[in-house]
Amino acid sequence: MARVLPSSLTPHICILPSQDLEELLQSSALPSLHHILQSFSPLPQVTTRTTALTTVPHTSFALRFSNLTEIEAACREDEEQRATRTIDWIGDRISKRCAKWVDDFEKMNDRDVARTPWWDELRRCAEGDHIPTKDEGWNHPISIILAVSTTAPNPLQAITALHSRTLDFPSWVDVTHLIYTLIIHPKNSPLSDEEAGALFNAVKKQYGLHTHLLSLELPSPPPPPVSIPALVPRLPPPTITNGSADAVRPDLKTTQTVPLNTLRMSEQDIQQTARFAREFVTMNLVPWMEKYVIEWNETYSSSRRLPSRLFSSTRRLFGTSPATPVHSSTPSLSARSSTYTAPQSSVSGSTIPPPSQQRRLAEFATILGDFKLAVAVWESLRKEGKGGSDILPLLIAPSPAVQLHVSHALNTIHPQSAELPSHAQLRALLYAVRWESTLTIGDFLSDTLEGERWLVWAAGNAEEPPAALLLAHAALLSVRKNSRRRAALWYFFAANRLEKCGIKPLTMYFLRRAHELSISRPDKLLSPSFWILLYTTGDVSGAVRHFLGLLRWSSASSSPLARLSSHTVDITKDPSSSDKVFLEDFQVAISHLKSISGEQARLEDIKLPLRFVVLSQTCVRLARDSVEGEQSEWETREEIWSSFWKRRGKEKLERSGNAAVGEAFWVDITLRNPLDTELIVESSSGDAAWIQDNITIETAEDTILYANESRTISIAIKASKPASLTITGVAYDFLGLLPTMESLARRGRRLQDTPQQRQTVAYAPNELLKLDVEEASQELAVAFVDDGPLVLAEGECKRMKLWMSNAGSRDIGDVWVVPGPEDQIWIEPLDNGKGSAMGMEWKTWQSDNKIDLPTPYSIPLVEKLVTAGSTEVTVVLHAGRTRKQNLSLLFIYREGQGSPFHCTRVTRSYEVIQCLQISTASHPSHSPDHSFSLSLDLSNISSSSNVEINQVTTISATWSCSPLTELWPEPLRPSQSARISFGATSAGDCASVNAVSAFVSRKLSNVLHGQAIAPDDPPPLELLCGHVSQTFAYEPFVAHFIMNARQIAISHSLAQSHPRIPTSSHSSIFPLYNPLSVDLVIFWKIPSEQRSGHILVSEITLGASHAALREVLEGVESAKIKRSMYAETQREKVEMLQAIRDSEWNAEMNPVVVNVKDGLVIEHDFSQGVCIAPVEFTIRNHSLTHPSRFVLRLDHHQQSSSRHLPTPYCGRTTFRGMLEPSQTTSVLAQLCATRPGTYALSGWRLEVEVGQPNSEGGSWQIRHRYEQRVAVDDLSSIIVSDLSRP
Repeated sequence: MARVLPSSLTPHICILPSQDLEELLQSSALPSLHHILQSFSPLPQVTTRTTALTTVPHTSFALRFSNLTEIEAACREDEEQRATRTIDWIGDRISKRCAKWVDDFEKMNDRDVARTPWWDELRRCAEGDHIPTKDEGWNHPISIILAVSTTAPNPLQAITALHSRTLDFPSWVDVTHLIYTLIIHPKNSPLSDEEAGALFNAVKKQYGLHTHLLSLELPSPPPPPVSIPALVPRLPPPTITNGSADAVRPDLKTTQTVPLNTLRMSEQDIQQTARFAREFVTMNLVPWMEKYVIEWNETYSSSRRLPSRLFSSTRRLFGTSPATPVHSSTPSLSARSSTYTAPQSSVSGSTIPPPSQQRRLAEFATILGDFKLAVAVWESLRKEGKGGSDILPLLIAPSPAVQLHVSHALNTIHPQSAELPSHAQLRALLYAVRWESTLTIGDFLSDTLEGERWLVWAAGNAEEPPAALLLAHAALLSVRKNSRRRAALWYFFAANRLEKCGIKPLTMYFLRRAHELSISRPDKLLSPSFWILLYTTGDVSGAVRHFLGLLRWSSASSSPLARLSSHTVDITKDPSSSDKVFLEDFQVAISHLKSISGEQARLEDIKLPLRFVVLSQTCVRLARDSVEGEQSEWETREEIWSSFWKRRGKEKLERSGNAAVGEAFWVDITLRNPLDTELIVESSSGDAAWIQDNITIETAEDTILYANESRTISIAIKASKPASLTITGVAYDFLGLLPTMESLARRGRRLQDTPQQRQTVAYAPNELLKLDVEEASQELAVAFVDDGPLVLAEGECKRMKLWMSNAGSRDIGDVWVVPGPEDQIWIEPLDNGKGSAMGMEWKTWQSDNKIDLPTPYSIPLVEKLVTAGSTEVTVVLHAGRTRKQNLSLLFIYREGQGSPFHCTRVTRSYEVIQCLQISTASHPSHSPDHSFSLSLDLSNISSSSNVEINQVTTISATWSCSPLTELWPEPLRPSQSARISFGATSAGDCASVNAVSAFVSRKLSNVLHGQAIAPDDPPPLELLCGHVSQTFAYEPFVAHFIMNARQIAISHSLAQSHPRIPTSSHSSIFPLYNPLSVDLVIFWKIPSEQRSGHILVSEITLGASHAALREVLEGVESAKIKRSMYAETQREKVEMLQAIRDSEWNAEMNPVVVNVKDGLVIEHDFSQGVCIAPVEFTIRNHSLTHPSRFVLRLDHHQQSSSRHLPTPYCGRTTFRGMLEPSQTTSVLAQLCATRPGTYALSGWRLEVEVGQPNSEGGSWQIRHRYEQRVAVDDLSSIIVSDLSRP
C-alpha cells in the first residue's frame, strides 16, 4: 500500500471553462468548476501500476484543481515578490485568528498532546501554494481540462476555440499536459440528449478519447446546501493598481449568499460528478502518467547502461546478432488531446528551461507509488546536484542518512547572507510541513531522526511569523520528548520573533510556556565552585581570575540566535555553560571582593582576557570628514573640480589631514562584544596635568553591548594649543567594576626588505593613532540658514540661504561651489532683486548641442572675506527625481590669485514627492495642417493641494508645435486630470537632421572600429519654442534649469543605454538634442503652499527615421576584425553593437501613412440602379529626408473584420505614385453599393519603397520596403441610405 503523500505533492489539474459554463454555474448558485471538483478530492481506493506492472493500492488519491487563467497570471509575478506576499498573508491570517486560538487552547487540559490550531493553519497555508515555480515541478500542471456547456450558442465552436487557445505560460513551465475535454449538459439545455450525444461523438472523433459528457440536473431553485470539506486557503492575487499589475481573471459575482463550505447540488448531480472525477483519474490521468513513466524510464535506464563499445566487441568476438534497441528521448503521441507539447508564449522572455525529464519521471513515479523507481531517480538527481534531498526523507526508511538528506536540502536553499530571502523562507517552510505531515509521529520524534530539529533548521534566522511558528512547533514536540529546557529555549525564541511582528497573543502565550518549562531552574547567587574557593582557601581574587578565565571568545555564529541557521551545531546545549552564567559569577565574585577589601582592593594584576576594541575599524575623523554623504560622492565632486581647473591654472587642492586649534575632532572606536550575553562598558579618562589643561576629551556615556553586537563610539577631542597628539589606548570600566585599558596600537607592516626579513617573519614597530593640531590659517565655515526638514514637490524651485563665514586667520577672496552631477542649483547674482522676474517669451534658442560636463559655480563676493567676516548667499535648488536624497555641496576657496585651494563640505537632506502624474502620446495627424498630433495628460495626484498650470512650452529643433486646445483655466484639484493637445509641423529645413545624423554615424563608426574619438563638437542647433501660456513671468534661472535638466536626462539615458562606451567620451559622440525630439516644459504653481516650479518631459521623438547606422553596422559585422582571445572582451563588443543597433539613432519606421476619409452618409435611390460613391485615400510621407514610392491596391474580395459590409470597389483598383519628403497626396477610388447599409472601408493594401535622397545620376535606389494593411480594429466606414424607402 502506498504512503499517503502531502497535498502539495499531488497532481495539479488546471481548468479552462468557457464563458457560457461560468454563467451557467453562476445562475445555479454554484462556485467555479475547479472549486466544485476540489470538493471531490481525495478519491478513495485508487489503484496504480509500477514499471514492473505491480499494482499499488492507494487508500487516498488526492488532486488539486485550479483555474488556468489564474495560474497563467500568477506565473507572471516575480517569485520573490510572491513569496513576500505569501509570508505577509500567512502572518496576517494568524494575527487575526490567534487571540481566539489562545483562549480556546489554554482551556484544554492536554495542551502538550493536542495539535495547535496555529500549526494547522500554517500547514494548510503552506500546502495551499499551487503556483508553478522554477525550483520544482510539483505545481506544474499535469492536465488541462477544457470545459464547456451545451447552453452555448455553438458548443462545438466553443470547444474549438478552447483547443486553439495558446497557453500563456513562461518558458520554464513544463509543456507536457494531458488535454481533456469536458462537456456539461444541464437539463435546461437547448440541446436534447440525442443532440448532446452527437456533439460528444463529434468531439471524440476530432479531439480524441479523452472526452466526457457530464449530464447534470442543476434544478432551479437550487437545492439546499450540502456540507463539503473546507478548501485549503490560497494566496489571493496581487492588487491591481493603476493597471500596472497583471490582469487576473475576474470572478463572477453571484447575487445569492452561499454558506461557507457548502455546495448546492442535488444528490444525483453529486453522484454524477463523483463518477466523472473517478473516471477521469482511473481511466485517463493514471494510464497517461503510467505510459509516460514507462517511456521516460526506458530513456533513463538506457543512459545508465554499459557503453555500446563493450557490446560491439562482444558481437565481434562471439558473432552476436547486431540487433540494437532504439530508444526515443522524447515520447510522441498522435492525438492532440492526449499530450500538448506545443511551444508557449514566453511571458518574460526568460530562457530558463522547464524541469528536466528525469525530474518529471521522479515526480510521476512518486505520485503513482512506484517508490523503488522514484528513490533511484531521486538519488541520481541528488548526486548531480539537481534536488531530491527534500523528497527522499518521505520515501526511505528512518535511518541516520535521512537527517543528512534534510540538512543538505536546507543548505541548498539557505544562502550565505545573514538575511534569508522570502522565497528561501517559503521553500524551507514547505519542506518542513511536508516532512512533519508525512512521517509518523513516532519516526519523526525518534532519536534516529530527531525531526523537531528539522523545524528549527528550516526556521533559520528568519524573523517572520512562519519561522516563529516552526520554532514553536519544535518546542511542542520537544515537550512530548520531555526535553523541557530545550522546549523553553525554543518557545522563547519564537516569542522573540513574534514580538517583532506585532502578534501579541501568541507572543504572550509562548513566553508563558517558556516560563512554565524553565521555572525548575534554581536561583543563582554564588556558584558552588565560588563558595568552595571562598570558604576553603579564602582566595577571593583567585576566584575572580577563575571566572574571567571561563569567559570564552565567541564568534557571531555561536550565539543562540545565530546557531539557529546552522544545521550542525547543537543549539540545545545546556545554558548553564553560557557566557552569561560565567559573567554573573564573575560579577558576584568581584563585588564580593570589593565589599570585603574596600575600594583599596588590588585589581591591577587582574587583567581582562578579552578585547572589545576592533583595531582595524578605529580611526580619527576630522570635522570636515564628519559631513554626511558617501566618500565616493565627495571624490566625484573633487574630480569635477580637478577637471574644471586643469584648463585654467596649476594650483592644487590641498587636503590637509591635520586638525585645527579650537576645532573638535573625533576618535571613532568600534567595540565588539565577543560574548553571547549583554554587558555594560563604563568610560573613564586620563588625568595627566598637561592633558587636563590643554586637551578637552569628551567622556562617552555608559554603553550596553548586546550579545555579539558591534557598535561605534565617537569621542570628541579639542585642543587649545598646537601639538602632536598620539592616542595610545582607551580606558573603560568593565561592568562598572574592573578598570581596563586597551591599547590602540596596531601591528606594523610585514617587513620584506632584506633576505633575512623575507626568511624570518618580522614586522615594523606598532602603529599608533597620531594627529597634528595646527593653527587654522584659512578656514571657511558654511551652513544653511534653515536646516529643518525639507520636502519639495517634483520640479519645485526652492530658494535657500547659505551663511558663509571666515573662521581662519587669512582672507578668502575666491569661492566656488561644486554640486553633484545630478544636482540642479543656481547661484543668484548680487544684483538680483525682487524684480528679477522677466516677462520675456522665447521664440528660438541657440544651442551648441553639446553635452557639457558638470562644472563648478563661482560665488560672487562683494569683497574679500576677512577674518571673522561673513556673507549670505542665495542658492536656488530645482527638485529633480522623486526620492529622499542629499544636497551635497563641496566649497572650494582660496585667498587670491596663485594661492592654493582649500575645501569644505555641507549637506542638507531633502525629499522630493510627486504632485503631477504626466504622460504623453503622439500619432500621425489626420489633419492636413499638421504632421503629428501630440497630447499631454496631467493628473493631480496630491492629497489636498490644488495645482495651477501656468504654461506649457515645447522645444524642438525640427517641429513647430502649436496648441490645438486652450490651457486649463482652473487649477487642477486632487485626482483631477487635464489634457492639452498640440499639432506638430515640420519647420521645412532638414539640414540639421542630416548634419547631426552624419556626425553620430561617423562617431559611432569610430567607436565600433576601435579608433580614437576626436574631441570635436556636434553641429549646433536652433531650437524652436512654442508656448501655451496665461500671464506668466520667467525667473532668470528657468532657462538654466531647463538646459541642465536636459543634460542630466541625456547623460542618465546614455549611461543606461550604452554601458560599454566610457562616460567621459559621451560628449564627443552624442549630441544634446536629437533634431527630431520634442521636449515639453510644464510650469506649475501651488498658491496655497507658495510653491512653484517646472518639469521637463523629454524622450519624445516625432517623424520617421531610416536606420541611419545600417551601413556602419553592416560594415562592422562583415569586416574581418581580429577576434579577442578573451570571451569577456568579445561579449562586451557584441553588447555594444546591440546597444547601438537598438538606439534612437538607428530607429526605423514606415514613413508613409494612409488615412481614409470615413463617416460620409450618401443618400441614393436604389430603384434607379446601383450607387457609385467616392472613397478618398490620403497618403502622406512623414519622412523629412527620404522620398517614397507607393502602390495602393484595393481588393473587394477581402473579408471585413468588423460587422459592416465588405467594400465593393469598382473601377480602378491599383494606384501608384511618388511622394517627396513631407508631401501629401490624395487618391480617389469608387465604391459600387448594390444595397443600402454601412460599408467598411477596408480591403486595401499599401506597398511602400523608401528611396535614397539625392541618388547619383537620378536613378532610384531602394533603401527600405514596407507593406501596410488596414488595422484589425479599424472602424472606418461609409453609410449608404436608400431614398426609395419611406
